[in-house]
Amino acid sequence: MSRLHTHGESHFLSRIGWMRAAVLGANDGLVSTASLIVGVAAAGSGKSAILIAGGAGLVAGALSMAAGEYVSVSSQSDTEKADLAREAEELAADPVAEHHELAGIYVMRGLTPDLADQVAAQLMATDALGAHARDELGISEIITARPIQAAWTSAATFAVGAAAPLIVVSLTSPDLTIPVVSVATLIFLALLGAAGARAGGATLARPVGRVVFWGAVALGVTAGIGKLFGIVT
Repeated sequence: MSRLHTHGESHFLSRIGWMRAAVLGANDGLVSTASLIVGVAAAGSGKSAILIAGGAGLVAGALSMAAGEYVSVSSQSDTEKADLAREAEELAADPVAEHHELAGIYVMRGLTPDLADQVAAQLMATDALGAHARDELGISEIITARPIQAAWTSAATFAVGAAAPLIVVSLTSPDLTIPVVSVATLIFLALLGAAGARAGGATLARPVGRVVFWGAVALGVTAGIGKLFGIVT
C-alpha cells in the first residue's frame, strides 16, 4: 500500500490518472463538437443537418477517445510490466547487486551510506520488488497505468462535453447558431478549466486562459473553413 494512503492525508497526485483522462475527454468533446457545429452552420446547413453532424461527432468521438486511451495507456502498462519482470529477474539473479543499487539511490537522495544501506536492507526484506519499482523505476500504486479506467473516463466525459453544444443548438434559433454556440462553448471551457484546476489544486488563471484561447482558435478556424466551403458550393 502506498504512503499516501497510510498516513491519511489527501493529495492531488492521487487523482492524476482519472483526472487527466476526464479533462482531456471533456475538453476534446466540447471543442471538437462545437467546432464541427460552427463549421457546418457557417457552410449554410440547416438545424437538422447540424444536429446530425454533431450527434455523429459525439458517437464517433467518444468511441475514438475510448479506443485511443485504452491503446495508449495499455502501452504504458505493458512497459511497466516488462520493467517489473526484468527487475524481478535481476533481484533473483543478483540480490546483493540490487541491494547496493537501491542503497546508492538513497545516498544520492541525501542519506549517509550506512543509513542508506540499512534502509535498503529493511525495504528489500519486506518487499524487494516494490522498493525497486518505486525508487528505481518510479512506478507507484498512485500513478500506475489503468487502461480500462482511462478509456471509460475519456469516453464518458467526451460524451458529456459533446452533448453541451448539441443541447445549445437544439434550443437556439438557426440564425443565431454560430454566435450562441461559440459564446456558450467558451463559457463551458472556462468552467471546465476552472474545475480541472480546482481538482488538481492549481490556480485558476492559466488553466482557464489556455482552454478558452485554444477553444476560440478552433472555433474561428472551423467557422472560416465552413464559410469558405459554403461560398464555393
